[in-house]
Amino acid sequence: MARNRVIYQSEALFVNKDAALEGGYKQLERVQSANYSYTINRQDVNQYGQLGKLDSIILDAPTVSADATYYLTDGYTERVLGFYVQNTTDTASGGFVSGHLADGSGRNLIILTTPEGTDADLPSRTALAAVNSTIGIGNCYLSDYSVDMSVGAIPTVSVSFDALNINSDADAAAVLNPAIHPVDGTSVGNDATLPTPTTGQGDIAALRPGNITVGISNFASETLTDIGTDAEGAHIQSASLSIPMSRSTLERLGSRSAYARSVDFPVVSTLSVSAILNEVESQNLADIIDDEEEREVTLTLKDNAGVNAVRYTLKGCSFDSESISSSIGANKSVDFTFSTSVGGPGDTSHGVFMSGVSATAV
Repeated sequence: MARNRVIYQSEALFVNKDAALEGGYKQLERVQSANYSYTINRQDVNQYGQLGKLDSIILDAPTVSADATYYLTDGYTERVLGFYVQNTTDTASGGFVSGHLADGSGRNLIILTTPEGTDADLPSRTALAAVNSTIGIGNCYLSDYSVDMSVGAIPTVSVSFDALNINSDADAAAVLNPAIHPVDGTSVGNDATLPTPTTGQGDIAALRPGNITVGISNFASETLTDIGTDAEGAHIQSASLSIPMSRSTLERLGSRSAYARSVDFPVVSTLSVSAILNEVESQNLADIIDDEEEREVTLTLKDNAGVNAVRYTLKGCSFDSESISSSIGANKSVDFTFSTSVGGPGDTSHGVFMSGVSATAV
């Protein structure tokens, strides 16, 4: 019987750490959306004496992209995606995006679809079954990570990827690895082994905006009013952290595919904060310009028990802009922008750092 439609009930999203590997796939949790597309760039070949084209040839590697959104919980999903997330048992420290700075084969994303009207995470469900289908995006490279937090909304993460290949399997009993060899564009050729879909690990279903604090008080002495989340500070309405990692497609003669998708440096992370303005304190733009000291800004999200579920720390941070808006019928508001440059894998004083309560091995 033909399927009428596909909805979120029947889908599960998996990722692995190395595109060439058969296994190592982990399921992403609390996924809200998953999108993918590809574009084939062609150039028509024409000549004098003939109106119609002779041919239409492919000069560049196809453009493949994917993106997904999910609810922020305890840092587990970030670790699955290859980010460095410190937990309470870690002794080392590393930049949040350090695992995505170096070139490699990328990672694979695979979307599993089970029969219509069934939950993908049924206890009796197995991923590799003839009744299932899959769509695979091969050699994915992170191009953007952003997290949005606001009053009245669940904190949500968005991730985007540039990729090299995409395929589909109508019979998931044998799922072809979607990865290709970047040098010659040929398929890796092995099969992907997916785990059984689950409802996820951990006890945190989602985090609440009422449990979020933004620590910007260390800017108060010379530059900013303390806009912490207590009663004395401005009343924060939203905060958005963005880590764009644009990539250049590197190609060469003799290769039909991009042999690398390298990060365009420098990588600058930006934090935008919007608040309802209450008190005005003394400050001077001339003093702000003279203040060149680097500081830290923190975003802390607690669970319902008051335990720190996730914390983002922006080190080596600078204050970039302040914008105040006032109009009839609206609360007077203020917007702040901070930025920090992402350092190398061993740089612990610049960039974005993350810790999470999850200690589940990935």
